[in-house]
Amino acid sequence: MYTPETRTPDAALLALHALRCVGAASTARLHGVTGLDESDLASELIDLGAAGLVTRFPGEPPCWALTDAGRVADAERIAHELDSAGARGAVEAAFGRFLVLNPELLDLCRAWQLRDVDGGVSANDHRDPAYDARVLDRFADLDRRAASVCTELSAALPRFGRYRLRLADALDRAAAGELEYVTDDLASYHTVWAELHEDLLATLGKQR
Repeated sequence: MYTPETRTPDAALLALHALRCVGAASTARLHGVTGLDESDLASELIDLGAAGLVTRFPGEPPCWALTDAGRVADAERIAHELDSAGARGAVEAAFGRFLVLNPELLDLCRAWQLRDVDGGVSANDHRDPAYDARVLDRFADLDRRAASVCTELSAALPRFGRYRLRLADALDRAAAGELEYVTDDLASYHTVWAELHEDLLATLGKQR
């Protein structure tokens, strides 16, 4: 049985901060984001709700979201984590390298979704496998460089290691033919990248 003594270390922080980075989300989605067991997540979210830090919205599936108090608490806990680890300089440096790659990622997402045809722009209908393969090759090249940024981040704060796994999984699935994992799925490369961007901003207390 799940008890407070068997909780994953920092599980409450991971659950709280995941909601800060992705917005309202189901327990299943939070499992994908954090890697925590869904039953563990459910227990953490109930406790966070009792503390007034998250709220549950009914639906199918039901979703959880931060309250105003939860947003403040997350900022305080993340700042404490960063300072306690003495990791601010390393995360700042990695963030700078991330920002260099970010415009390239946005250009690749545009190339995936839109094509320049006969002097105009049209939606990419993905009926040209050779074109899609070229764009995916460019994504793979970007990903190799992003991997080193993720390595630096996870060395500074281990919770960042999850992003490397999720980015690699999205690219592998896209290469295997699940094309929605480039930009369209909640676990797509673009979505995970955007969550990493938001996480870096929140961790460092920066605004977009």
